[in-house]
Amino acid sequence: MSLIATVRRRAANTPAPSLAPSPVLPGVCVAVVVAGVALSAWAPRDRTTWLLEVVWVLIGLPLVVLTWRRFPLSGMLCCLLAAHALVLALGGHYTYAEVPLGEWVKDGLGLSRNPYDRFGHLMQGFVPAILVRELLVRTSPLRGSRWLAPLTVCACLAFSAVFEMFEWVAAVIGGHAADAFLATQGDVWDTQWDMFCALIGATVSLLLLSKWHDRQLTRLTG
Repeated sequence: MSLIATVRRRAANTPAPSLAPSPVLPGVCVAVVVAGVALSAWAPRDRTTWLLEVVWVLIGLPLVVLTWRRFPLSGMLCCLLAAHALVLALGGHYTYAEVPLGEWVKDGLGLSRNPYDRFGHLMQGFVPAILVRELLVRTSPLRGSRWLAPLTVCACLAFSAVFEMFEWVAAVIGGHAADAFLATQGDVWDTQWDMFCALIGATVSLLLLSKWHDRQLTRLTG
């Protein structure tokens, strides 16, 4: 009995393990994003367009860092957010209609427009889907609910619609000067295509990553 009591006392005095993942991966992600944004800021095609594209990174990165101790993110989400930040930084540097990678794809596949903008909006659904899912799983009663996936997709579509309104305001204020930010490339249905790409991205993200994400969240939150 005394041995059992000793073990119990020691267990009670042992501090609980930290829920935060290893700081190595988040630190690498932060370093990559900072370097990518810094490089993209060097002589961009259009300074205003660059700022409008990367403003989400300039807001989001400090927010993640400041709240990390209280609300650490899964490794998957860290990597996805870093990848999305680099997509935004690259689009901001060249403007979405003139990204060289998109030009190579356009020429190689014989497309009528630079597809980097479409890719950017696929990412606008793919990455926020995991962000929204993680927030809902960890802060709401929706973990394991059949409503988790559809509500996540709805939140991503809402964000995409807000972004399109943001573009609309920029066009109204900036006139032709906002053309590089809009990247419509002459497509009158560009807004609808953008939201459709976000829908596809969010749906594919949930179908491919949900089970893997659940395993990471289990390790993170217990």
